[in-house]
Amino acid sequence: MSKLQALKRNLRPGEVYRRRDLEKWSKSVDRHLQQLVTDGTLEKLSGGLYYVPKQTVFGKAPANDKELITSFLKDTNFLLTSYNDYNTLGVGTTQLYNAKRVYNTKRHGQFKLGNRVFNFVRKPYVPLKVTDEFLLVDLVNNINELAEDRDVVLEKVKEKTKGMDARRLKALVNRFGKVATVKFFNPLLA
Repeated sequence: MSKLQALKRNLRPGEVYRRRDLEKWSKSVDRHLQQLVTDGTLEKLSGGLYYVPKQTVFGKAPANDKELITSFLKDTNFLLTSYNDYNTLGVGTTQLYNAKRVYNTKRHGQFKLGNRVFNFVRKPYVPLKVTDEFLLVDLVNNINELAEDRDVVLEKVKEKTKGMDARRLKALVNRFGKVATVKFFNPLLA
């Protein structure tokens, strides 16, 4: 069995690999990667990041966002969100956005991974999961980037704040909020 076939045997459909992950199965990893990309076994997503396409009845499935970002960051301490998540709050946001945000402690900037673009935002604190309190703070942080009427949304946010866990909301505002967000929430949480 050739070294290329041995490497192919270790690849799992739907998995994302870094070049470094494949070095344990090949001494000529760059040559083998090029061959595997050429024959369609692997798809190159970014520099040093590869995906083994998983076949479905609809064709090749894209890489799972969470797995893709975990491999890219080499870390699991991140939170994947979208402006679309604000629509669940019931504060007047109804637009649909194509961009995804990744709050993390390592990278900052816009990165294209495969055919998808992710906006990485570096923060000293990243919550473990998306909650309504987090979404409310994040909404006020990003209010100027949204297509909705700013004043109408902020009035509805004030109303929504009354029904939230004030202690948890205040903690998130202090740890995650921008200066303007802190100024917005302070009178509401006093």
